[in-house]
Amino acid sequence: MRSFVLILATSTVVACNSAYKTDTASDTKASGSSIQEARPSSSAVLPAISAYPATRTVDQVDNYHGVSVSDPYRWLEAQNEPEVKEWVDAQNALAKPLLSELPSHERYTERLTALWDYEKYTTPFMVNSKVFYTYNNGLQDQYVMYVSSEENREGNFEVLIDPNHLSDDGTVSMASTEVSPKAGYLAYMLSDGGSDWSTIHVRDVNTKQDTNDFLSGVKFTNIAWLPDETGFYYSRYPKDENGEYDDSKTVSIYFHQLGTEQREDKLVFKFDDKPTWNPYPAVIQDGETLLISVFEGYESNGVYAKSLTKQGPLLPIFDKWDGLYELIGEEDNKLLFSSTQNAPTGKVIQVTLNDSPDSNKAVIDISTIIESSDATLRKASLLDGKLFVQYLKDVKANVVVFDTKGNKLKELAFSDVGNVSGFNGSKNASSTFYKLTGFTNPGQVFKYDLDSGTSSVFKTIDTGINYDNYVTKQVFYTSKDGTKVPMFIVHKKGIKLDGSNKTLLYGYGGFNVSLLPSYSISRMVWVEQGNVLAIANIRGGGEYGEKWHQAGTKLNKQNVFDDFISGANFLIEKGYTSSDKLAVQGGSNGGLLVGAVITQRPDLFAAALPAVGVLDMLRYHTPSANARGWSSDYGLSEDKEQFEALYAYSPLHNTRPGTCYPATLITTGDHDDRVVPWHSYKFAAQLQASQGCDNPILLKVETRAGHGAGTPTWMRIQGYAEQWAFLEAALQ
Repeated sequence: MRSFVLILATSTVVACNSAYKTDTASDTKASGSSIQEARPSSSAVLPAISAYPATRTVDQVDNYHGVSVSDPYRWLEAQNEPEVKEWVDAQNALAKPLLSELPSHERYTERLTALWDYEKYTTPFMVNSKVFYTYNNGLQDQYVMYVSSEENREGNFEVLIDPNHLSDDGTVSMASTEVSPKAGYLAYMLSDGGSDWSTIHVRDVNTKQDTNDFLSGVKFTNIAWLPDETGFYYSRYPKDENGEYDDSKTVSIYFHQLGTEQREDKLVFKFDDKPTWNPYPAVIQDGETLLISVFEGYESNGVYAKSLTKQGPLLPIFDKWDGLYELIGEEDNKLLFSSTQNAPTGKVIQVTLNDSPDSNKAVIDISTIIESSDATLRKASLLDGKLFVQYLKDVKANVVVFDTKGNKLKELAFSDVGNVSGFNGSKNASSTFYKLTGFTNPGQVFKYDLDSGTSSVFKTIDTGINYDNYVTKQVFYTSKDGTKVPMFIVHKKGIKLDGSNKTLLYGYGGFNVSLLPSYSISRMVWVEQGNVLAIANIRGGGEYGEKWHQAGTKLNKQNVFDDFISGANFLIEKGYTSSDKLAVQGGSNGGLLVGAVITQRPDLFAAALPAVGVLDMLRYHTPSANARGWSSDYGLSEDKEQFEALYAYSPLHNTRPGTCYPATLITTGDHDDRVVPWHSYKFAAQLQASQGCDNPILLKVETRAGHGAGTPTWMRIQGYAEQWAFLEAALQ
């Protein structure tokens, strides 16, 4: 139900101007972020840029708590204005030919295309004896959804919906889906061109035809079906005075009855007095109660109940905002939640609801049935009266099966360096499915029989690569403040640790997101060429629970950058690579990570790939209510102490004229309405103006693309071929 989405865990994603001078107050740095003298340009294969597209400046100065901050590229925030579009076209006219003509571009394009072309399966799930999964035959732009009855699950699957027929260029994608309780309908959300704005459609599972239902004005919302499948609840943005949906405001909950027009949808609930609270629905107690989960950020949430059968007040279940609460399922009049309240690594609690029809109290009792431990609880699901709890311990996955009283029934152990996902489906399903993956394991899908507790292979994914030729290892290194940080390293067997290996260091470090061992075709191509891949599990993520997350937020955000810089130093000290052979990559919050470390330590890296990044930390919250919700991780420049922390590391505000920055390819999408593309525009303009050597600073803006989700296969291949060719040339 969480909906303040910023995540991008895999990457997708200006005239020289010396007139701009940063405010002297921005020279003050957070601990560990002092600028070092950069080495001379080492990008011998990358062509030098004689002149960047002209970028005008404006005399925009803002006062933050007595500090004057210049914002000379503020005009680039008006991204729909013709002048901005012309500037973007000029940037693309510089970047695209240069990238396509790099020596290894064609080789990477061919190899990515070849390795991408294999059958891919997502993890199936069962609802009311029907099995659903999505499949890609190799180079299809979008995954196709299939359905079968339980008895035919070994074959005879039928296409339920194929998004590849919805656009000529493959850029219309399914953002999310929700099968109705009896598996009679599929509600699915479509995104056009990568936008987070989606439309809701309904397909009859038996006839494979759409109904006439069509809803708009939504982003991220879940679909909460009634048990009888006559309609569902969803969260929608309000309209502004011009009749356009306005995502600068918060959502309200509506009910849609199948077969009716959206204008007839009933407003069920909204917060009139809480302008930053976003409510999202779930239906419980056989359709008698609406469970409302409320979010304002990522640290905590509230949960409330509202009767659907009688008039009555909104009743609190959790209203102290003292942790994160996520509904797992229900048994009789008891609800099961995962929670971080007084449990940073997570626990499972049981809530006994009051079944008295006249009571104004929702909860009779709250008890813990599965205590927190040193392992981090990632997810829990309720299937056939059993709780399947997925844990992480030192970023390695295992699954423990409990009964609903919290008694341990079974433990499923997996590879030391791998990941497990799945165990989804309706609570009365007879089978569930899970998938094992790793950096060099494209995945095996297993069926788990809920009665016998046994697993059998459902699908084996074969890419044709011999993974015995590769090594995956987990190491631990020490960050600046003494914290032990895990990192995965992947490479071919037999490499020499002589500092000569081209190495890509990837990170994220925010929003409680854990970077787990997972298979990536693009990364496999990078490693296959003899290069090294390193994934750093830095603070800000969720690998070790909420304490690990909080240690990389707000006033502690510098820890994230220190962890990443320490990871780079470890790779150099151990002989994997050298500064001239080291590149960094990250997207979204990871784009912020890359922007921060190259402005703090430009000497440490030879190349950088910041994608769809949050790069103006003083104004990131201004485009939408969703963006403002990120303040639980970042803080707000409206607060004096938080402003000082943000200003100390904000990539846009910490470039220095005349510094030699790494060769940098900044990427974004013109349809990105999550991290709006002007972050990348302003940072590219500033970095180009400040660059003190021949290392190129390129901005590539993808059209018909957004934050990353739903990007068609052809566009992904094109993007990765450009990025890897750029790194290949920069790391000579």
